[in-house]
Amino acid sequence: MNAVATADSTAQPRQRRIRSFVLRQGRFTPAQQRAFTEHWTRYGLDPLAGVPDWTRVFGRQAPLVLEIGFGNGEQLLWSARNEPGKDFIGIEVHRPGVGRLMNALAAHDVHNVRLYNHDAVEVLERATEPATLSEVRIYFPDPWPKKRQQKRRLVQPGFLTLLAGRVARGGRLHLATDWADYAEQMLAVLDQSPEWRNLAADGRFVPRPAWRIETHFEQRGRRLGHGVWDLLYERR
Repeated sequence: MNAVATADSTAQPRQRRIRSFVLRQGRFTPAQQRAFTEHWTRYGLDPLAGVPDWTRVFGRQAPLVLEIGFGNGEQLLWSARNEPGKDFIGIEVHRPGVGRLMNALAAHDVHNVRLYNHDAVEVLERATEPATLSEVRIYFPDPWPKKRQQKRRLVQPGFLTLLAGRVARGGRLHLATDWADYAEQMLAVLDQSPEWRNLAADGRFVPRPAWRIETHFEQRGRRLGHGVWDLLYERR
């Protein structure tokens, strides 16, 4: 029981939102912990602070790219360094990965990245205005492989509608997964969505685009015989 809960029997219970993740923090190294002390004020954002003035945050106007669930940050770091004309927002709930990426960003003196250590849906709802994103990237989201868990998968009709409201018309949504049934679900849900157009034609995947590197995670999966599927859509 919450230590600050009251005994008011008339209070209505709060509805619990289904989340698309489980907070498995793993080992939090001293260096990752130190990153929050040394680098959070430079790279971190608070969704409760509302919608940032992105021109002020980055000191310029540039296409705004969101990566949801960046893991250890390998891809996001590469993107920021190799696509300098874009500004990047990263969202990740797992603090060790956020700390690791902040240390890497600081080591390379990267200026065009800001991070949320928070739930992606809440960031989209609270801290993102309509039609502000030029691109969204979601790479290897939790597949929730057990049938009873699949309602927790991130890529669902409601989430895609929310996302469409935050992406400018003509903007892009790029997804990748190494789970075949999740790839098929993504494809089916997106192809049925009135807000998104499949750039490979309905029912088709795309080859891995040049802007998505083959991460160590993906290389390990390929060695185990896993396939990888990329999906690329445009906001109608």
